[in-house]
Amino acid sequence: MGNHRADRRGPQRAAVDPTPAQTTRAARPAGGKRKATRHRAPAAARVLPSAPTVVGAVAILAAAGSAVAFGQGQLPGSNGIALSAGKADALNGTDAFGYGASEARADAISRDTDRQAAQDLAQKQFQQEVNEQSQARTGAILKLASSAQQRADQIAKNLWVLPTVGYHLTARFGQSSGLWSHLHTGLDFAAPSGNPIYAVANGVITDAGYDGAYGNKTVETLPDGTEIWYCHQSSIGVNIGDKVIQSEEIGTVGSTGNTTGPHVHIEVHPGGGDPVDPYPEFIMHGVTP
Repeated sequence: MGNHRADRRGPQRAAVDPTPAQTTRAARPAGGKRKATRHRAPAAARVLPSAPTVVGAVAILAAAGSAVAFGQGQLPGSNGIALSAGKADALNGTDAFGYGASEARADAISRDTDRQAAQDLAQKQFQQEVNEQSQARTGAILKLASSAQQRADQIAKNLWVLPTVGYHLTARFGQSSGLWSHLHTGLDFAAPSGNPIYAVANGVITDAGYDGAYGNKTVETLPDGTEIWYCHQSSIGVNIGDKVIQSEEIGTVGSTGNTTGPHVHIEVHPGGGDPVDPYPEFIMHGVTP
């Protein structure tokens, strides 16, 4: 009975598990042990991969090709539009859309040129302003110099000089003495007889001749109407109507008229009126007797 059951189970197991690679047990020889054997698939079936495996490999290769193209700065189907490839592009000056270093350099040069042009224009405008200010200052200085020269000429015209040289004062305005019938009306410059007598300022000779106690007298009228009297001359060197200039010789020192010695008696008559003290008049016109 036992053998009969074993025979019945053997065919059923073979039918249930048909896998070629599964290990089966061989019939054990009589009187010995069973050996385990492995059934292998045919060589052709082992070399060829299945269909899903081939498709996966093709997809991997396509992705790799795209990655290589992308790494070189191209997008699939982008018609040559380049993207940044990293450090290499950073060094050559391109940006993410493939603008080259030459364009960036041109922009930088353009900015530098504009900046230099602006600096040159500012410098030119500054120099022009400096020149204009300098010209204006020079004009003002020249105008001031001209005005100063005119004033100097006017002052020079109004400046007086001393009527003679080698003199000393012997009588002043307002003094009283038995020598005069009333107060002294002038300033006496005692000097050797024959010393030159000079016109104290620019003017015109309006009188010249002998005048009693004044002796030989010359009257000069200045532009402002002031009269200068030169008295006691030994000689008169001008005529009525002569125009004389400052320091021009108009006569010589003498002692004609009422006098005690050679001198020139100077009187000042503002506007042709009464005499005033000649001393402050000389001071006011730039000279000290």
